[in-house]
Amino acid sequence: MKKFLAGLLVGVVLAGMTLLIGALVLAKLGDQKPKVAKDATLVLRLEGGIPEKPPVDMGLPFLQQTPAVTVIDVWQSLQRAATDPKVKAVVLMPRNLAVGWAKLQELRGDLLAFKKSGKPLLVYLRAPRTPEYYLATAADKIYLVPEDMLDVKGVRAEVTYFKGALDKIGAKMEAEHAGKYKDALDTYTRTGMTPETREVLNSVLDGLYWHLVETIGSARKMSAAEAKAAVDQGPFLAEQAVKWKLADAVLYEDQFFDEVKKAIGGAEVKKVSLQDYLRAGRSEGKSKVAILVTDGEIIRGSSGGNAFGEEESITVANSVKLLREVGEDESIKGVILRVDSPGGDAVASDEILREVKLLSKKKPMVISMSDVAASGGYYIAMTGDPVLAYPNTITGSIGVIYGKINLKGLYDKLGLTKDLVQRGENAAIDSEYYELSPAGRKKLREGVDEVYKTFVGIVAESRKKKFEEIHELAQGRVWLGSQAKERALVDELGGLDKAVEMVKERAKIAKAEQVRIVVYPQKRTLLEQLLAQNAPSVEMRLQRAAIRELTGGVPLELLRRGGMMKLMPYQITVR
Repeated sequence: MKKFLAGLLVGVVLAGMTLLIGALVLAKLGDQKPKVAKDATLVLRLEGGIPEKPPVDMGLPFLQQTPAVTVIDVWQSLQRAATDPKVKAVVLMPRNLAVGWAKLQELRGDLLAFKKSGKPLLVYLRAPRTPEYYLATAADKIYLVPEDMLDVKGVRAEVTYFKGALDKIGAKMEAEHAGKYKDALDTYTRTGMTPETREVLNSVLDGLYWHLVETIGSARKMSAAEAKAAVDQGPFLAEQAVKWKLADAVLYEDQFFDEVKKAIGGAEVKKVSLQDYLRAGRSEGKSKVAILVTDGEIIRGSSGGNAFGEEESITVANSVKLLREVGEDESIKGVILRVDSPGGDAVASDEILREVKLLSKKKPMVISMSDVAASGGYYIAMTGDPVLAYPNTITGSIGVIYGKINLKGLYDKLGLTKDLVQRGENAAIDSEYYELSPAGRKKLREGVDEVYKTFVGIVAESRKKKFEEIHELAQGRVWLGSQAKERALVDELGGLDKAVEMVKERAKIAKAEQVRIVVYPQKRTLLEQLLAQNAPSVEMRLQRAAIRELTGGVPLELLRRGGMMKLMPYQITVR
């Protein structure tokens, strides 16, 4: 028996060593840079979400079905392809994109910048919706699959209200807010929109709709009236889309690549994927510029996990650690703070702003807003440095809310009771069992108003405006980037190219000099992710995503704990 157990143990150890050695060999092979053939065609198969910060590096390419690429990856690849003598053309094949309007504007702008090289840019669409078609309008030619559908039909806003459901289970949301537009918790306290909510959503939809119509009209050589008439007829069968001049032809994929062959002069189409093109090498420069990505809801969190929190959130401890790391790196000549956040915890937002300001004193800085930089996401951008947004960035929402769940009615239905003994007038102010007393509500109202005044004051100081001027623009109101620019809530409209241009000027880097971009947080390996303290499991990540859907995007941690929140009132999804 002892020999059997010993043999079994040796077998397990040898098998483990074999697997480890095999993995290391495969990882080494995966590290080998692919070669880009002469006269290659770069094929961009963009699918799903395109994140701001690098995903986990599996180390073994075959383990990742479709390795995620970031917005910065696409931006840098198209810049490089425009001047790369090996790249003859670019083919865009987007599908089921899950990105916001600002990212779409960045990607479309990158495609337009590539076109200035004179190299062909062609698009092949499968099951396209508005996001994919919006990108496609940058191309020389748009092709659709036979019998497919172009699902472009305008924009709409839908808000889900949970008050009726809470009433049924005996739960109630206790909420206070500063700012008549600060309606993030209205979804739990009302059954429909307030006039203020409807006013803002109509303003946002007008901006998005006319931007879409004008973009289609300009790209497809139509007047705005013709483009509007076309959109009003959507969705379209493939042949109908061609008839309405929204596409050029209906082809199968092999026929499409015959068209690509013609566009590059009849030579063989040598495809190179975006992932392989990235691995083949990046453009390098002498001076280093850091792009610090802040992505997700802002929470206090813990010190475990990724810098700037896990994928879903921005935490104080990890933000501070990363900001200080960049500040102490003497090789970094300038910093672009890339913000993609709807906000969150008020205290955490303030702590992060403090550290961003300290970094700003050490390094020339520019703020670049992505899809969303609202409420706490706008707050952490208020360093006094230049702020850039895309025309369709969702920003502003300068306001404060307090919310906690009261579950007494639910407890009653379940036969649960609580009995209270307390010392202190407001000792039970955050209890999930007792309603807020008039004195407790007054206390919270004072706190919300005070935090709001601080928020407005911070913005006024950063934007060099009077308190009253910012208060008129604040009150929780959401603005598109173009609207924010008109009201001096941001300085410039533009994306990554503009941000690099501005930070180079502030860092006294020659305009013609190419810089080396370093993204923080940097890509982590699978092993680092597995060993990370408090790293959430896949199941936990899925649970968090489901809860965010059910809570309308409000972080569960904030709802459960209660407290002051600088949080955008709703999410905008492009479909």
